[in-house]
Amino acid sequence: MTDENDSTNKTDPSGGADWTRREMLAVLAGTASAALAGTAHAAEPSSAHKQEPPADPTRTPGTGPSARGERSPFETTERIAAYGVISGTPLHQLHGTLTPADLHFERHHAGIPNIDPSKHEFMIHGLVERPIKLSMSDLLRFPAVSRIAFLECSGNLRIDAGPETTPQFLCGLTSQSEWTGVALSTLLREVGLRPNAKWLLAEGSDAAVLSRSIPIEKAMDDAIIAYAQNGEALRPGQGYPLRLFLPGWEGNTNVKWLRRIEVSDRPFMTREETSKYSEPIKGGHIRSFSFTMDARSVITTPTYPEHIERGWHDIRGIAWSGRGRIAKVEVSVDGGRRWENARLLGPVLPKAHTRFSLPWRWGGGTAELSSRATDETGYVQPTRRALIDARGVGSIPYHLNPIVSWLVETDGRMLYKAEPWG
Repeated sequence: MTDENDSTNKTDPSGGADWTRREMLAVLAGTASAALAGTAHAAEPSSAHKQEPPADPTRTPGTGPSARGERSPFETTERIAAYGVISGTPLHQLHGTLTPADLHFERHHAGIPNIDPSKHEFMIHGLVERPIKLSMSDLLRFPAVSRIAFLECSGNLRIDAGPETTPQFLCGLTSQSEWTGVALSTLLREVGLRPNAKWLLAEGSDAAVLSRSIPIEKAMDDAIIAYAQNGEALRPGQGYPLRLFLPGWEGNTNVKWLRRIEVSDRPFMTREETSKYSEPIKGGHIRSFSFTMDARSVITTPTYPEHIERGWHDIRGIAWSGRGRIAKVEVSVDGGRRWENARLLGPVLPKAHTRFSLPWRWGGGTAELSSRATDETGYVQPTRRALIDARGVGSIPYHLNPIVSWLVETDGRMLYKAEPWG
C-alpha cells in the first residue's frame, strides 16, 4: 500500500528476503551517497541530450511543439530509489510547495500493480443500507472535490543520518499535491450508514493487499477517494487508478490502488496497525492509531552539500502540520539560543506545506541553522531530547518530528548536525 516506512514485505530483487528498517537504511546509505553526489552540484545535460546549445539561440530556430512536454536536459533533479521500497523527494532542489508528480515520494509494500482502469471496481459494503460497486466511469459522475495537501510517511526521518546528508535523504518522504476525486462522505451518504457504523476498512489491490482501519469521523470529514493528482490521473506509484487520501494523516492510512471499503462497528486490527505502525513507548505502553502527523519544519537551503560565501543569504524551508495551518516558523542561527520569526510565503493552507524564509548575513564564523514550527493549535515542534524523554527510544522509528539543524563551517561548507538517539 502506501507511502510510508515499514519493515516487512520488502523484497530484495536477488532473494526475496524481508528487510528490517535499519538494514534498509544501511543499504540506502550507500546508494544515496552516490545518487546525492550526482544531484548535489550544478546540473549537466543528460546523456540523451548531447547536442550542444547554439551560442546565440536568437539565430537558430528551436524545436516545435510536442505531444508531451519534457524538462530541460539541464534539469536533472531526481528521487533516490532503492529495492522498490522507497524513493524520496528532493526537497532541497524544489521551489514553491507543489511537488511534481514524478518527484512525489513513494513507498510500496509489494511493488506497483499494473491495473486496467476500465476493469477496476470499487466496492462499499458492510454496515450500510445499500452496498454499491462502482467503476471508474461511475465515480467520475459524482461531484468532484480538489484539495492541496501534503502526504508524509510516518517514518519520515533518517535517525542514523551522518553529516553529509541532504534534506532529501533526511526527511524526503513528504510531498504535496492537488488531489482531486470524490468526497468519501458523499459516497457514504449514498450507501447509507447504519447507526452502529463506527469504523471502516480501506483495502488496496496490490500484492500486499494492504488495509487500514479508519474512524467514521475522519471519513465523513475531509477524506477523498482520489483519482487525480496535480491535474492528471494518479501516477501508478501513487495508487492509479484510485486511492484513499486522508489530509494530515500518516501515509500508510492513505491506501493506494483502493478496491473496497468495509464499514464496521469496530477497528479491524489489521497487521499494519498491530505488529506495524504502532509504537512501543516507555512504561510498557503502546501508541496505537497515532494517525495525525504533528507539526514540523526543515530548512532546505542552505544545507549540505552547499558551500556558501560571506554575505547575505535567504534561509528557506518548508513547514507543515496534520492538525491545520502553520501559525509561525522561527529560525535560529546560533543553535537555538535565540529565535527570530521567519516570513511565511502564502498561501498558508491547512494541512499543507508552507514555505518560509529569513534573510541572514553570514560573516564567516561557525553557525548552526535551525527551524521550529508552531501550528494553529499551539503545538510547537519539539527538540530531539524532548521526544526521547517523552516517549523513550522504543518509539523509534515512527512519528518523529524533531527540530533539526545544519552546521556552517568557517570555510562555508554546510553539514547536517548528526545527533545520536537515546
